[in-house]
Amino acid sequence: MTVTIEGSTGTPSTPSIDPDEVAKFSAMAADWWDPRGKFRPLHKFNPVRLRFIRETAEQHFGLATGLKEPLKGLRLLDIGCGGGLVCEPMTRLGATVTGVDASEKNIKTAMTHALEQGLDIDYRAGTAEGLIDGGEALFDIVLNLEVVEHVADPHQFLKDTASLVKPGGLMIVATLNRTAKALATAVVGAEYVLGWLPRGTHDWSKFVTPDEATAGLKAAGMDVEPATGVSYSPLSDSWKISSDTKVNYMIVARRPVE
Repeated sequence: MTVTIEGSTGTPSTPSIDPDEVAKFSAMAADWWDPRGKFRPLHKFNPVRLRFIRETAEQHFGLATGLKEPLKGLRLLDIGCGGGLVCEPMTRLGATVTGVDASEKNIKTAMTHALEQGLDIDYRAGTAEGLIDGGEALFDIVLNLEVVEHVADPHQFLKDTASLVKPGGLMIVATLNRTAKALATAVVGAEYVLGWLPRGTHDWSKFVTPDEATAGLKAAGMDVEPATGVSYSPLSDSWKISSDTKVNYMIVARRPVE
C-alpha cells in the first residue's frame, strides 16, 4: 500500500512543506491515520507487528522489558514507511527513527502528522539504493514491512536493505507468501470479495516465499531465523502470531558482529 522501490532515485532527501500545502497533507494524514478508513487493514495488522518488533528488539539487544522507551539509543530505519504508521510508535518507544518512502506525497503526509503529534522523525523521499549511494550510516534495526512484494527484484532489494544493518543489528521482514492460499485470501478475498484493499494492490506473482526471502538475506551475510506466521482471526477481527506461514509471515535476520 506504499509506493516502493523500482530503482535508485538518488540520495533520499527531506522535502519541504510550504504553508499552502499544510491543509492538503493534513487531510491526507487524517486519511492514513483513520482506523476505519481505507487503511483499516494496516491499522488492524499494526498491533501484532509492533509487538513482534518490540519483543524481538528487546530480546536481541538484551533490553529490559516493561520500559516506556525500551528502544532509546537505537537507530531504526523503516523502508517504505508510507504515512508513518510504524515510524510513530517506534519513536514513542524511544528509537531514533528514519522513514524512507519512494512517494514524496507519502513522506509529506507522514511529516505533517508527526509535526501534529510533536514527534521528531527523519522522513525522506527516496529509496534504499539512494541511502546506500549516499553513504548513509548503518542502522541498529531495519524494518522491511510489506514492501518486498512490490519491488522489481526482491532478491537484490533484500540484499541492498540488509547492507544497511550495522554489525550486531537486525532486520525484520514482513511480506506475503506465494501460495494458493495467499492468492485466495490476500488477493481474491481481501481485494475483490471483502474490499479491504483497492483492487490491484497486490500482484500474486511477485509474492516472495520464505525460502526466497531467506536466500536474499543470507546472500547479504545475515543470519536468518525461520519464518513466523501471522494469521487473521475472523471471530475476533484481529491478527495473531501463528505457525501458519502460507499467507503472511515475518522473518528476523541478524547481522553478525564482525
